[in-house]
Amino acid sequence: MLVQPSFLGTDNGYMLGVLRAHPGRLRGVAVVDPGTPFDQLQALADAGIRGLRLNLVGLPMPDLSRPVWQTLLQHVRALDWHVELHRPSQDLPAVGQPVLDAGCKLVVDHFGRPGENTAADSGFGWLVRAAAHGRTWVKLSAAYRNWRDPLGPEARRAAGSLLDACGPQRLLWGSDWPHTQHREHTGYAHTRAALNDWIPDADARRCILVDTPAALFGFSKETTP
Repeated sequence: MLVQPSFLGTDNGYMLGVLRAHPGRLRGVAVVDPGTPFDQLQALADAGIRGLRLNLVGLPMPDLSRPVWQTLLQHVRALDWHVELHRPSQDLPAVGQPVLDAGCKLVVDHFGRPGENTAADSGFGWLVRAAAHGRTWVKLSAAYRNWRDPLGPEARRAAGSLLDACGPQRLLWGSDWPHTQHREHTGYAHTRAALNDWIPDADARRCILVDTPAALFGFSKETTP
């Protein structure tokens, strides 16, 4: 699963080229302008795009109640896409709830970007409650962006809370490659090994790594390992 990097903005051309070269193997998440018409979104879907990304870290909060955003969310729902949200935890209710209210599937990045103490983090609390319902998925990824020790007790506690809330059927794993601003401290192998620490049960890990993404992103059983 390929996710459009923020530094490329709405130019999804490189990713689309890769998707078209490997149609059975790869899917993608695009970044689009909120005014993108449905026929252009349909063309993205035909190329293998299965969702849109809202990377709002360091950006102004969008008003998803505006007609242009409501129309985009209607298109997302019609295409059976998801909205991938990256924003610090305290803002998750303000952005995530309108996505859910529009009837869309919500994927929250990087544990929801909570603070050091998840027990006292109201945004993470909202995420746990939202994850208990059927249209919210959470990525267990980039713990190093949240906690000094990605294998420490807070990361384990957060993973356990999310596992209890939504089960492995709505948890995902991501490498966060190319680990921007953290290249000197982590790598793909380290991030993959972290999942074993957060989720000790092998069957749950297989669900997170194989079954959940296959169902959410539209992979056939023939193309999953």
